[in-house]
Amino acid sequence: MIDAVAIIPARGGSKRIPRKNLKSFFSKPVIAWSIESAIKSELFSEIIVSTDDQEIKDISEKYGARVPFLRSEELSNDHTPLAPVVKDVLDWLDNNEAKKFEYACCILATAPLISIDDLKQSFRLMRSNSNLSYCVSVASFPYPIQRSLMITDDGYVNMINRDNYSKRSQDFIEAFHDAGQFYWGRSSCWRKGEQLFDGSTGHVLVPRSRVQDIDSIEDWTHAERLFSLLQS
Repeated sequence: MIDAVAIIPARGGSKRIPRKNLKSFFSKPVIAWSIESAIKSELFSEIIVSTDDQEIKDISEKYGARVPFLRSEELSNDHTPLAPVVKDVLDWLDNNEAKKFEYACCILATAPLISIDDLKQSFRLMRSNSNLSYCVSVASFPYPIQRSLMITDDGYVNMINRDNYSKRSQDFIEAFHDAGQFYWGRSSCWRKGEQLFDGSTGHVLVPRSRVQDIDSIEDWTHAERLFSLLQS
């Protein structure tokens, strides 16, 4: 048995995209893509959805995940980070079913572009390097962030750091961002609330053609375009 659990956080509330986790994405609720990717990877002994919402529970179970309890109101607000939600599931499995896992992978509910190969590669990295607390997917920024701009309250455009005005793009260190898909971690690290990206986090580099954080309708539309291209 693989000593790993997949945990998919999926609140019922979503302000910018109402009912986002159940919104149809290419004929399926978007959360179904995350559940099915976890199943197809064959990496997990358990696939658990953490939700406060009965409809999400029903849909998640339909697509093959388990929802053994509904998340508390305390852990279901807009500002709840991932770590307490993961810990909540790990504690519940331990206390109620005497199940302990060495590894826990937090998979976002809105990650239809996720790659099974990336999940597997990240897991291999975790198991092969005992110094890693976490392993995540990252992507490169398409433009040097050192030359980023800001718009002032009166509508003018300024550089955030004017010292970089005359520097060439190739002189800057390449920058990367969280791909917003999954976060492998040792259960002990999730339980202790150790922060991601603290120097002991490994990575799998994902091409920008497979990365889109979905927080707005514009994001959603762009994710659909990327998905269509990948399928073709």
